[in-house]
Amino acid sequence: MLPLRELADLVPGDGRLEILHEGSRRRQTVTCVPRGVDLASFVAEANRAITQRVALPANYYVEFSGTAHEQAAARRELLAKCALSGAGILLLLWLAFRSVRASALVLANAPFGLVGGVLALLLARVATPGAGGLSMGALVGFVTLFGISLRNSLLLIAHYRQLVRDEGEPWNLETAVRGATDRVVPIAMTALVTGLGLLPLALGAGTAGREIEGPMAIVIVGGLFSSALFNLLVLPTLAYRYGRFDDGATDPRPGS
Repeated sequence: MLPLRELADLVPGDGRLEILHEGSRRRQTVTCVPRGVDLASFVAEANRAITQRVALPANYYVEFSGTAHEQAAARRELLAKCALSGAGILLLLWLAFRSVRASALVLANAPFGLVGGVLALLLARVATPGAGGLSMGALVGFVTLFGISLRNSLLLIAHYRQLVRDEGEPWNLETAVRGATDRVVPIAMTALVTGLGLLPLALGAGTAGREIEGPMAIVIVGGLFSSALFNLLVLPTLAYRYGRFDDGATDPRPGS
């Protein structure tokens, strides 16, 4: 056994703790846990700052990975599947109504529901920084909200068709008001029950363990109320103005 001083000169200095390799290339890992901001916004800002302020030597490059990378991949996959689902929904609406007008009236509620979800996210960002970003949970909430909004619109338009074609009511202002009145309780109860069930998750957004459920609940709660108001106030007006439920030549029954 020999003292280490006889084998090497030991002096304090700065250097790497360890040298890592991946794919025959050296790698230096820098990790962090963002607080008060969503991962997508943090990665975008970090990437911009590094590009503008850091001059990398030759053969050096920066690559973001980890949770942010996985979320971006999951977001792209979700958007692709949503596009396919949207095409399927359009086809089913056409098969159900065989009318462009009726299908457009059903789809008209989607933007109003999305507006409510976006406003809810903006308010959440002001109240709780980091809780109102367009995260994966928020995207799932928008998909869910889209389905609920279309369901409510579909029920109202289908009820108008039933009143005119099955019960023989003339398509006029009184029928439009009656159909909307008949659907007040189902639409209001859907929004109220779902909203109250998700309200605790929405209020607790931004806390540990609710990174997915919190933004999702915020989007659904905010969008449900704007969607319900549209269904009960705006959609009957649009249906009365543009709907053609008493014209069998231009709007035939499904399967006829």
